Amino acid sequence: MLPVVTPAEMKVIDAQATEPEEVLIQRAGYAIANAALRMLGGSYGRRVTVIAGKGNNGQDGKVAAQVLQRRGVRCKICSPGPDVLAQADLVIDAAYGTGFRDEWEPPPQPSCPVLAVDIPSGIDGLTGEDRGSLQAKRTITFGALKPGLLLEPGASRAGEIEIAELGLNIEGSRSSLITDQDLAPVLSQRTTTDHKWTNAVRLIAASPGMIGAAQLAASGALRAGAGMVVVSSPTINLQSNDMPPEAVQRKITAATLVPEVLKDLDRFAALLIGPGLGTDPETVAMTAELIERSPIPTVVDADGLTAVATHPTCVIRSASTTVLTPHDGEFEKLTGSPPALDRCAAVRSAAKNSAVLLKGPTTLVSDTNGDLIFVRNANQRLATAGTGDVLTGIIGAVIRNTPIHLAAAAAAHWHGQAAQLAQPDMTASDLPLLLQSARSEMLTK
Repeated sequence: MLPVVTPAEMKVIDAQATEPEEVLIQRAGYAIANAALRMLGGSYGRRVTVIAGKGNNGQDGKVAAQVLQRRGVRCKICSPGPDVLAQADLVIDAAYGTGFRDEWEPPPQPSCPVLAVDIPSGIDGLTGEDRGSLQAKRTITFGALKPGLLLEPGASRAGEIEIAELGLNIEGSRSSLITDQDLAPVLSQRTTTDHKWTNAVRLIAASPGMIGAAQLAASGALRAGAGMVVVSSPTINLQSNDMPPEAVQRKITAATLVPEVLKDLDRFAALLIGPGLGTDPETVAMTAELIERSPIPTVVDADGLTAVATHPTCVIRSASTTVLTPHDGEFEKLTGSPPALDRCAAVRSAAKNSAVLLKGPTTLVSDTNGDLIFVRNANQRLATAGTGDVLTGIIGAVIRNTPIHLAAAAAAHWHGQAAQLAQPDMTASDLPLLLQSARSEMLTK
């Protein structure tokens, strides 16, 4: 995984550097200059404008200008401000760095590409908030990624991101970005001795008018590699044509939900509960009891989150590992308030008694220790009804022998990669069919 550090953490890392500040500035300047030359496609006759602030970010930009000039590039250095920039082939935005907390009025967007230094100036390095910025084609950042480069709107303003190593020690980072390469251990677990029960999934879902949610979760689990999916609804008798043909259906009622499910639940690798389940008081109460008494890793989504919100002790008392998968509205129901501007802190705070996966353009997953994973490959196709149900199924299929927050993050990344392969008019039912193509693509990189 790629480390992610906050601006405050980066200050500590910089302060602990074993080499003088001047050396680090020189390294940063050379890295910026090399990135600029790649973007320019040459040097002699090229024109570059450097917006240089008063801090180290500006010093990095000035060193880059010196290096570029020695290579035949005509460079102009200007101060941050709203003035129109002179015509150039490239603008280097070194006005402000990740510690910027004020507001500034940037110049009008130039017609040429912009290379941002560390982070586009005006983007909050912690939250991604935009306080006035230029649209960058590329951002070169130092040592590690910053949350503001991964959270919207900062992520969209940063363009392509390049990490330049300066020799800093970033091993203490507690946040990371999951990549394709991190999925291999999670997605390649099957052995020659496995059988259908090795990775079986128990799904509690569906209510009148909401059968589709159960279908999607079951399909997601099956296509993601579950050896068996057993599905039940406490409020409706599912028919044979309601589910994928591979799914096994067991009849239960709200009154028998807990004892019937618990009697052989330890045979399964994961319990999935909530998609389309309904929120009548009896179902909610039984759902909360089942979450509390589950002996296996449990994924709680959709209406299952209502049970947690109204019976919070069910997670506190549970002896099993649990992951909650809310979107922003469900997060507010769980915690009493919407995610704060600092989404990282919000997720960590919510993950006191269970792992939490907060869905969004950038999905955040925290375990109970505050270790945070960013998932940054979703697209607008996932803003479609039912895609969250598919994700629930994928998590259940990959959770075996994997820390629950890592399984959730890996599933979200796989889910996002499948969406990348979809057509613009994708519906949720298309996603499971794309999972194996996405898996092959990721594991062969």
